This record gives sequence, C-alpha cells and structure tokens, in this order.
Amino acid sequence: MFTLGNLYCGFLSIGFAADGQYKNAAILILIGMMLDSMDGRLARMLKADSSLGKELDSLADIVTFGVAPSFLVYYTYFYQFDILGFAVAGLFPLFGAYRLARFNISTDKTSLNYFIGVPITAAGGILALLTLFGDRIPNIITTVVFTALCFLMVSRIRIPSFKEIPLPKYGTIVTIFLGCLLYVIYRGTYGQFPYLIYIATPLYIAYLAYRFVKGKSKKNEE
Repeated sequence: MFTLGNLYCGFLSIGFAADGQYKNAAILILIGMMLDSMDGRLARMLKADSSLGKELDSLADIVTFGVAPSFLVYYTYFYQFDILGFAVAGLFPLFGAYRLARFNISTDKTSLNYFIGVPITAAGGILALLTLFGDRIPNIITTVVFTALCFLMVSRIRIPSFKEIPLPKYGTIVTIFLGCLLYVIYRGTYGQFPYLIYIATPLYIAYLAYRFVKGKSKKNEE
C-alpha cells in the first residue's frame, strides 16, 4: 500500500504540473519520497517483504522520482527551449531507469554501506525542492543540478547509505524538506498545498521518532 501510494503521488504530481500547479506537484513528489523511505522497512518489520514488493518499488520509483520530476522541470523552465527542452527533460528518467536496473541486479547490494551512484529517490527529491523554491533559485542553477544529477545517478561514485543511522533512508533530505515546509507555512502560503501533506507530514514525523527511539534502545541493549 505504501509503495502504491508512492506511485499514485507520482501520477498526481504529473497531473498537477500539467495543470500549472507546480508547488503542489513538487510537494507530492516529496510525499512520495516519505512513503518510499518507509515501505521497505515496514515490510520487514511486518515480515511482509517479497520479490513482488521489490519490483513494484522500482516501478513506482521511476514514475515518482524519474518521470514526474522531469515533467516538473520541463513545465517550469525547459519549456522555453521548445522541443529541445522537452528532449533534454526526458533524459532524467532514462538515466534513472538505468540506475534502478543496475541496482536491482547487483548481488551484494544488501551488504554494502554505500550506494553506487546517487539514488533516483534522492535525485528526484532534490529537483522537487529546487522547483518548490524556484522563485528564489536562478534557472542556471536548476539546469546545472539537473545535468549533474543525471550523470551522478549512473556514475560509479560511492554514496554513503547511512544504514547505521536510526532513520529511514534519505531521512536527512526529508528532514530538510520538513524544515522548508514549516517555513512555507509560516509565510502564509499553506493554502496552495494539497491536504494530503497535513496527513503525511505528522505520520512521517511519528515514524522518524519511532525509528530513532528504537535505534537508541538497540544501542543500549548492546
């Protein structure tokens, strides 16, 4: 259910972007990011993990963190370059799909403390954050970051996975997002965001707190 929720957030994000509601679209990608960071661990906690769930997770990721961010970047900036901008925006999900496929076939991925290349979830989340605060960030920075993320996803650079930290994967990025969200709400623009954020954010904060307390208790037992 969490994985399918992630996929549905990606679908809704594309729809919001096409309708010109770019901040809604960005927020939905970040909600999908929350769900993605929770589904795997919850499945293991409930002993419900399966090969089907792992494959479904990859399919959801390519939509929510590959296709949706590329549409978002196209509609907010690359549209100025007509068909060229559309073609360039389409490169992001291609690189992301290759990165996911390479990760899925790696035999020793569970024993590593690092990722090979930037995970597509992190890359998509970064693009969503850039769009969310696009009015304060020069377009050239978005272009450079977009291009860099495409190549970093398929690179052989080792990215720490932070598995020993008692937070979900990408918890740091999402925590930064929560801080940004509080700032946006403080600025009085909260009415523009989908109501789902008011459900997802408290649930995710509770989940982070649970993981942190559980991690602390494990360390005390050791």
